[in-house]
Amino acid sequence: MKIANPMGFDIALQVNVPVMREVKIRPRNYKQDSMQNRVDYANIFNYQKPKLKAVTPQYGAAAGFDLDEIVNMFRFKHNRSMQSFQKRLLLEEQEKFIDHRFNKALVRRLTSSKEPVLDSFMRIYRPSYRFTLLAGDYDFQRYIKDSFTRFKNGLPPLPSLSPDEEEYSP
Repeated sequence: MKIANPMGFDIALQVNVPVMREVKIRPRNYKQDSMQNRVDYANIFNYQKPKLKAVTPQYGAAAGFDLDEIVNMFRFKHNRSMQSFQKRLLLEEQEKFIDHRFNKALVRRLTSSKEPVLDSFMRIYRPSYRFTLLAGDYDFQRYIKDSFTRFKNGLPPLPSLSPDEEEYSP
């Protein structure tokens, strides 16, 4: 059998595609991410250095010490590792909080700057965790505007205050 016009040749395939369930995608939420991280690493976040604890049995008059705690007191490498990991998780959580408040959309809206300048400004004038936590929306936005003015004038960021007296003042 010969085809008279090969360009007019048409083929159709019937393919059954299973219908998938609807999936809703939500933007990342700092608070939900943080809570999930706290759940996932609960044993690290709740870690406390082992201490000598007295144990009193339910039935009887004898008392003693918890042997597990005594053994754990001498697991120096493990204790240091747990404390280091706990500190790293806390610092990571603080950095994510700063990223949540000091975000590109907010800085772009307040400064009307574009990508290369915006990235440089955000890297150089990144606020501290304490200031980000304690500043209200008005003070935080004023900090961004005032800092961007300093940035445009080629001035360095204001020196950080000590943790006890850290608050924004122009």
